[in-house]
Amino acid sequence: MKLVFTTEYNGTNFSGFQRQKNAVSIQQSLEEAIKKITKEDISINYAGRTDAGVHALCQVFDFETNIKRSDNNWIDGLNSNLPDSISIKSISKVSDDFHSRFSAIERSYTFVIYNSKTKPLFFNDFSHYDNNEININTLKEHAYMFIGSHDFSSFRSSSCSSKNPIKNISEIKVQKHKNFILISITSNAFLHNMVRIMVGTLIDIAKGELNLSIKDILKKNDRTFAGKTASARGLFFLGPKYNSIF
Repeated sequence: MKLVFTTEYNGTNFSGFQRQKNAVSIQQSLEEAIKKITKEDISINYAGRTDAGVHALCQVFDFETNIKRSDNNWIDGLNSNLPDSISIKSISKVSDDFHSRFSAIERSYTFVIYNSKTKPLFFNDFSHYDNNEININTLKEHAYMFIGSHDFSSFRSSSCSSKNPIKNISEIKVQKHKNFILISITSNAFLHNMVRIMVGTLIDIAKGELNLSIKDILKKNDRTFAGKTASARGLFFLGPKYNSIF
């Protein structure tokens, strides 16, 4: 029997989603909670590998088990063994060929910018702070240049191991609410640090610190032409999209 769960988490105090040897990860916390209620050593599949400090509103993971529990017992049992910064939201039974990562056809992120002369008091762990004026019209103009299929070599980290830098951005939304700027991006897949470099570059352009256009930077296929990498704390994984479930 294969089960799939959705979870949300505050990534502030974690080393990222993927299990690591010498640091506490989201995956480790989930697998330890699963073991406590199943008495089984289970390795989960997951939709997206978020980095240290990145948050999620709808991470998806799955695993196989013969343990039978009601949906509420699964959710309550896992949540009772998880830290307050991780919460299981839902459970579904799926076919054996479902895979949280490989069955996904799209993934979405939202990046939160707090643009003000003074630091945010309550949102410091959940936004990227910049005290310089960001021209929202310039930011929007250049953000929409990302839409479509492009080689994103200029927007990947030096440690990115992906063999294919070509990704398809199907949608970008830019919204401003008082001091907050929200940039939402949907793509078939993302490279390592891709969203944070995209946003950092947009911020640099919108502040007048970078004179190249997004179109120009995409053509360079060279990370050194893009802007700074925006902070992890402002990034939220909204979740994947599947053809058959959710």
